[in-house]
Amino acid sequence: MAPDIKLDAAAVNALLRRAFPQGSALLFPTITEVEPGRVHTVAPYHEGMLRPGGVISGPSLMSLADTAAYALVLCHVGEELMAVTSSLVMNFLRAAKPGEIHAEALLLRLGRRSAVCDIRLWTESAERLAAQATVTYSIP
Repeated sequence: MAPDIKLDAAAVNALLRRAFPQGSALLFPTITEVEPGRVHTVAPYHEGMLRPGGVISGPSLMSLADTAAYALVLCHVGEELMAVTSSLVMNFLRAAKPGEIHAEALLLRLGRRSAVCDIRLWTESAERLAAQATVTYSIP
């Protein structure tokens, strides 16, 4: 049974923008769906994401994986901005073609001191994953 939601998509988007005011509003990922144990996040495409070869870079995918996990944790624990990444393991599965990057984040475990999240990323379709990450957050 998934824990209750404390922040909806609008609330977590507003919280992230307040917490990271230096981020460009046009380039900032957006949480589009929130439900118990799950969030969906979309990062808009820009050419700065590309690596040689014309595909989305690993650091761009890792950044979105971490952002999606952070949003997932915040949705479930509330405005606890000092939650921090303690582990991020990334598996690159195929080249991510240029386009919006989608991240589906699932809560595997939520304890008092840590949360473990499974993140799946794609640009073309959810059936053609570009990467998968397991992200652990430390909760103060």
